[in-house]
Parts: sequence; structure tokens; C-alpha cells
Amino acid sequence: MMYSVFTISFALFLLMDPIGNVPIYLAVLKNVAPTRQKVIIIRELLIALGVIILFTFVGEHLLNILNVDQETILIAGGIILFIISLRMIFPSGASYGAEEGGQEEPFIVPLAIPLVAGPSVLATVMIYSHRESILTLTLSICIAWALSTAILFLSPFLKKILGIRGIIACERLMGLLLTLMATQMFLEGITLFLQK
Repeated sequence: MMYSVFTISFALFLLMDPIGNVPIYLAVLKNVAPTRQKVIIIRELLIALGVIILFTFVGEHLLNILNVDQETILIAGGIILFIISLRMIFPSGASYGAEEGGQEEPFIVPLAIPLVAGPSVLATVMIYSHRESILTLTLSICIAWALSTAILFLSPFLKKILGIRGIIACERLMGLLLTLMATQMFLEGITLFLQK
């Protein structure tokens, strides 16, 4: 169980991409007072956690209704994760921190959804809900969320230490690790399909 918890929480942590989200959080909250920023970050991350856990309980039932097999989930999940990891390694032309922080305080969008509880995280939770116990998955989500929360909470400090280049380098390394996990998931799905 502990191995599964570590594997799932690590995958979810990579997908939540807290290091890559640091510049975006800073840009969106740049017009908010520092003390209020911390309150907003905690609030948004709690909303994201609630959405992810909701998908944990709904995911398996939804897949059963759709009559989707485990090998289909693994192959599709592997492809999705691979595409996401490629975007992390080879980002598009949009520069970090380019998003303008508006005057209004952000609520749910974009800090909670899609930056933390994005489609990739929700899809992955649905995939794992079909394979793992609710206890294992919930514990994994909480660990990944806690690590992401710690990083985003310390985002001003991390930006000073790493700089934008350091943050981008860390995100690309996380993308590389996610590529390996995506390939493994895809191969497991192919193996199950061939065993039918």
C-alpha cells in the first residue's frame, strides 16, 4: 500500500505542477496585499482539494456507467500524461508571469481550477479510482496536495531563491519524470490488452 501511495502521490504532485504554477500565482496575486495573498492561496487550494476528492468518489462510478475497461483507462491515461509531460518539457511561447493580475480578488478560477485541480489531475484521479482503494487514493491526494500547498504558500520565497530560470528548469525535470510514468502506464495497458 505504501508503494502505491508514494507512486500515486508523486504522479499527482507532478500533475499539480506547483513549481510551474509559482510564477502564475505571483502574477495573479501581485495586486493583493501580502497578508491577504496567504489567505487566498489556502482558500483556493482547499477548493481544489474538495474538487479532486469529489472526483475520487464519482470517478469509478462514472467509468462503470461508461463501461470502460481497465486497459482502456491505462492506455488513454498514459497518452494524456505523455502529452502533458511534453508540454512541461517543451512549453509553448507563453512566457511565465505574463498573466496580468487583475484588480479583483481571484476566486476558484484560475488558481483552484484549472491550475491545481486541472483536467489532467481529475482524469488521473478517475483512472486510479478504478485501480486503487479509496483510502490509498485519498491519502495520496492529500500528500500531493500538502506538498503543492507548501510550495505555493512559499512562492515569493522560492522565486527569490530559484529565479524564473530555476523554476522553469525544475518544471522541465518534473515533466521528464512524468514522461517515464506515462510510458509505464501505457505499456501496462497494452500488456493487459494483449493478455485478453
